[in-house]
Amino acid sequence: MRHFPQLSEATLSRLFHHRPQPFDRTAPRALLAHALGATLYVPATRDQLADTIRRRHAAGVLSMVIDLEDAVADDAAQLAVERTVAALTELAADPGALPLLFVRPRTTADTAHLLAELGTGIRALTGVVLPKFAAGPGREALAAARARGLYAMPVLETAAIVYRETRDEALGGIATVLGEYRESILAVRIGATDMSALFGIRRDRDLTIYDVHVVAETISAIVGRLGRSDGTGFVVTGPVWEYFADHERMFRPLLRATPFERNHAARFREQLVGRDLDGLLRETALDRANGLHGKTVIHPSHVAAVHALSSVTHEEHQDALDIAGREAGGVLASSYRNKMNEMKPHRNWARHTLIRADLFGVTRPEIGFVDLLTALVEGR
Repeated sequence: MRHFPQLSEATLSRLFHHRPQPFDRTAPRALLAHALGATLYVPATRDQLADTIRRRHAAGVLSMVIDLEDAVADDAAQLAVERTVAALTELAADPGALPLLFVRPRTTADTAHLLAELGTGIRALTGVVLPKFAAGPGREALAAARARGLYAMPVLETAAIVYRETRDEALGGIATVLGEYRESILAVRIGATDMSALFGIRRDRDLTIYDVHVVAETISAIVGRLGRSDGTGFVVTGPVWEYFADHERMFRPLLRATPFERNHAARFREQLVGRDLDGLLRETALDRANGLHGKTVIHPSHVAAVHALSSVTHEEHQDALDIAGREAGGVLASSYRNKMNEMKPHRNWARHTLIRADLFGVTRPEIGFVDLLTALVEGR
């Protein structure tokens, strides 16, 4: 696999100083976690599920989840299992041509039973996504995943984590369980929709999840407990963005006009705003600022936006190389002469940035985000 497979050789040469590098399911866990990028969820009841997965993969989706939980109505639960088994059995014939593929059972407690039903189709999977994860049933699900050589991605979204009076104990228990199965944990996911539902909240498309303070506070607590860079933490991924259609706006768009005007792309900016992708772009930027990597998405149009923001700029790459190359510490002006790089405090940032650079590439000095996103959306 390689990010941006839809771009031609000429376009890759024009955009990238350092091209995205290939990887596969055998890559080290830390690299694979960062490689997830925009993880697309697809309902398990989808007609022609196997064909949908192949088609999305060919269009640049490198991680997908077959969802048997929230995306499936109660009376379609058995149909979802049957279609999942059929699709994975078909896909297992050529697992090397697949994205990083996961299945989300209806409940975490269903994990072992579902994996047993998959038969040979399990060869198509990279792992399982564990909804409404809690320490008790979570331990059994993690054992089932490890026994079959699969990664697990627990989703943190329960009331015990959101409510302040139980949060510390719940996160402590989860941290203990995840530590026991560290090599099986690919990433920790955040279920912001379920968190919001506990308060009867649904964020408006003019806002980001960080404007919903009860959820933002919980995200902060999760990163503070499970996203540490001291060897005890895990990659934590960004929550879902659920909008993709035009609407009447109350507030100004979140995209500045100037970068698009410089690229003669004012019309393209209007299209992004019309599809609410300015909100997605803003939230994705805030995800990274808050220590999250990658993002859950529910529509193919979201993937290019998340991946474009995942690429590393030439300036970021130079800073990361300068920092990573000085073990002795100290402080130096950046190569771009516009900031100070503190070698020890910025070392973990540099490490994450260099991983991202290999996976999503380093853009040329004259290439901006608008150039990359335009190429991805328009296929040129």
